[in-house]
Amino acid sequence: MLPKFFILVAIAWLSGHAVAQQTSPPPPQVKVNVLNVCTPSAEEQKEIAAALSKVPKQPVFTPDFEVARGRSTLSGGDLFRAGANNNTAGEPVSAAWVRMRRDFSSTSVFSNVQYSFSKDAKQMIETLVLHVRDPRELAQLSVEDEASAVTSAAAMLSNSTPVSRIRLERFGKPSVVLARCTGTPGEPMADQSAYEPLFRDASLVMSRYRTLLEAPRTVPDELAKLGSATFPTRAKKPVREKAQR
Repeated sequence: MLPKFFILVAIAWLSGHAVAQQTSPPPPQVKVNVLNVCTPSAEEQKEIAAALSKVPKQPVFTPDFEVARGRSTLSGGDLFRAGANNNTAGEPVSAAWVRMRRDFSSTSVFSNVQYSFSKDAKQMIETLVLHVRDPRELAQLSVEDEASAVTSAAAMLSNSTPVSRIRLERFGKPSVVLARCTGTPGEPMADQSAYEPLFRDASLVMSRYRTLLEAPRTVPDELAKLGSATFPTRAKKPVREKAQR
């Protein structure tokens, strides 16, 4: 009787397992959006041009503003997720940053503009983000440029560094990105001559708002305060000397 009992139990288990496999829901589909940042389509180019044309040349700001500064350290994993693939060693990177914000008047298409400047041991990055007041299609526009850290922040801000990245965040749609592409070993460099007018207009926007927000004066002053700041550190425990026998 025992062998028959075990056989019946095994058959019942296999039947239940087969039914469970048949009734289990299929795995969820994963949708991946691939952004063509080097050669966006003609329609995407029109969207970028339209967004840049909406930026006020002579904005009216409210009295509200914000100026902040700080220092942040990113680990190798954080840098990889952020797309900083040049950090091949995976070492933590410490960057000093300054952030400023101004609000537009209620009649403007944009609600506020945020400017940020960050500097680490290798590079300096300047980012300008404009948030749309009524994000029906376009949510925000951001432009970015970068320079090597061999020069000072004041020297970079005194010159018009060309914009290297333009990004549109759209409501309910994938982002639109146009970036300078230098190519990779073994692959030809992408022809981006058709996008020069967009890069030029974005650089003019960055240059105009850099001046309006007084970044050439404020950023070096705030970075200098970070350099002179002292922060409390955890006291080291005294090392006990080994008793000599």
